[in-house]
Amino acid sequence: MLAGRCHCGAISYVAEGEPEHHALCHCGDCRRSAGAPMVGWIAFRSEQVTISGDPVTYESSASGRRRFCGRCGTGLFYTNAEYLPGIIDVRSCTLDDPEAVAPGAHIQVADRLAWMADVAALPAFERYPGM
Repeated sequence: MLAGRCHCGAISYVAEGEPEHHALCHCGDCRRSAGAPMVGWIAFRSEQVTISGDPVTYESSASGRRRFCGRCGTGLFYTNAEYLPGIIDVRSCTLDDPEAVAPGAHIQVADRLAWMADVAALPAFERYPGM
């Protein structure tokens, strides 16, 4: 069982059983929605996920639906009945233990930001520099 929630705790979820996959998505739609260079998605069959609370639904494309907390704004779920029937993607970093299942792939790399190719080579600091 994997559990997670939004930032404020108004929306929580539990996923039972094994995920279908866990991937890091680089598509422009995910980047724009999250305000981040990529988004981790862990996919489950819809019947495996129980949601508590009432997420807001945004129709991000003709068949894509993004669900988020209307109180704190945390993006939580993505469904697409046309391309991913029966699947609910959960933003993996909303898991209570985001390290529980490591991602297995990068997807939509045709849209990846060019500077992401060398991101591991950037200087790294334990905390904000100078603190």
